[in-house]
Amino acid sequence: MSEPVPGSPRRKKYLRAIGPRLRILLYVIFALFALLGANSVYLASITFLEYLRGLTYENYFYQYMFLAHLVLGLLLVVPVVVFGVFHAMNAHDRPNRRAVRMGYILFGSSLVLLVSGIALMRFDFFAIKDPRLRSPLYWAHVLVPLVAIWLYVLYRLAGPRIRWRVGAGWGVAVLVTVGAMVALHSADPRRWNVAGPKEGEKYFFPSLARTATGKFIPAKTMMMNDYCLDCHKDAAEGWYHSAHHYSSFNNPPYLASVRETRRVSLQRDGNVSAARWCAGCHDLVPFFSGAFDNPNFDDVRDPTGQAGITCVACHSITNINSNRGNADYTIEEPSLYPFTTSTDPVLRFINKTLVKAHPAFHKKTFLKPLHRTAEFCSTCHKVSIPAELTKYKQFLRGQNHYDSYLLSGVSGHSARSFYYPPVAQQSCNGCHMPLQPSDDFAAKFNDPAAAKPVLTVHNHMFPGGNTGIAHLRTTSRCSRARSTSSRHLCGWISSASRMAAPSTRRWPRRCARRCRHSNPATPTCSRSWCARSPSAITSPRAPPTPTSSGSTRSS
Repeated sequence: MSEPVPGSPRRKKYLRAIGPRLRILLYVIFALFALLGANSVYLASITFLEYLRGLTYENYFYQYMFLAHLVLGLLLVVPVVVFGVFHAMNAHDRPNRRAVRMGYILFGSSLVLLVSGIALMRFDFFAIKDPRLRSPLYWAHVLVPLVAIWLYVLYRLAGPRIRWRVGAGWGVAVLVTVGAMVALHSADPRRWNVAGPKEGEKYFFPSLARTATGKFIPAKTMMMNDYCLDCHKDAAEGWYHSAHHYSSFNNPPYLASVRETRRVSLQRDGNVSAARWCAGCHDLVPFFSGAFDNPNFDDVRDPTGQAGITCVACHSITNINSNRGNADYTIEEPSLYPFTTSTDPVLRFINKTLVKAHPAFHKKTFLKPLHRTAEFCSTCHKVSIPAELTKYKQFLRGQNHYDSYLLSGVSGHSARSFYYPPVAQQSCNGCHMPLQPSDDFAAKFNDPAAAKPVLTVHNHMFPGGNTGIAHLRTTSRCSRARSTSSRHLCGWISSASRMAAPSTRRWPRRCARRCRHSNPATPTCSRSWCARSPSAITSPRAPPTPTSSGSTRSS
């Protein structure tokens, strides 16, 4: 064996670009990418089918497939980074510079693919909410895989030969499997805006409401306000203080009214079915779960009687059957993501991550075009009293805010109004659900033309002319009670307000610079409507509104 000549440079030891350990890691990466690729073809096919036909084909199986997409993507992050770094260290000085360059570019595109996928997921500690950033990230995540496949072919053409048979076999298997799945999906599209069957009316008449299947809806499904609160804090806070929250047996005036209706109906007809006319708009949870028909229903202690119009109840309405009011709508049991009702922290985290990563189906389920129309509000804000309730006449007109809106100048549909705003309001939401700045999950740029667009949501407190409920909720003591019944009523309000009222009390606006006292802890302003006046402590009122003559009047 010849010995090296003294003084000559040592030959560098040959190091394989992919050693035995890296090769095992490479096989793992190939297997994960093969599964992720097949999964992606399925997801992309369903998305394209929905775009092509304008229907919804996502179902529970699709949600699990999307969950698999997230899991496979996260599992790939560490192996790809480790393999890419060590492979680059081993091959950076190889004479085949074209293969080296293609390898660098392929590794970079793989990182873009994985990073964009992680960025599209929303975590508690990291979330990109700005739609202007999410849109390019989404398209990068969709298009980069196609570029990566092309780069991989170029990389292998400059290096080892490609095993086309393996790739072709994988492709045929994926196409056949995904084709069969898409065919099954296309045979059963998700139906929206479909009126419930006539057979279901017997459970809800004389209310005109019905369910999509004609059956009852579980109460626990309609009472998931805490679940909504996780992502929609501002909307949930507004709802909590709204009249919709206090629409049921937790509203003392309504409680007295519906108790009397149920008592008379039970005495007259032998059942409380006539009171269903009230429940279709006021008591959705006990009504659609079947508890309302029980004559012995505990209207104060039963949780369903204190739920009001819940988030899920309002957002599960799927069709407006007509604009004649009396709750003439169809409601459904919503399709939920996997693990929605689970109490396990890990499964709850998975559910939350899945919803935030792919909220499209959640939005279709709970926010439909009908929610943006005045006709949606007309289902309960337009009332006629039927003969089944009064045993008198078939039709007696009740409150009717819907037609009043149409006949006003605000709607832009009436020529008889004395007032017309600069811009007509196309629905009730324009005034009763004003925009508010928010960092909620669903916040978006609702006014992109503004000088500085901000993320906003619609206020769910539904401000309006009803100040009675607000007064009842802020009454903590009943020193003015004059009768036994009023004392009982005020005592009920007091106990309810301690349980339901927020920890901080919201006072009306003070009279700013005109107020004589600068200490907020001293409410002794001489103006009775000011938040610092003595009367505001027991009965807060709104500030005055200026009249045309320049004076003020209390609102």
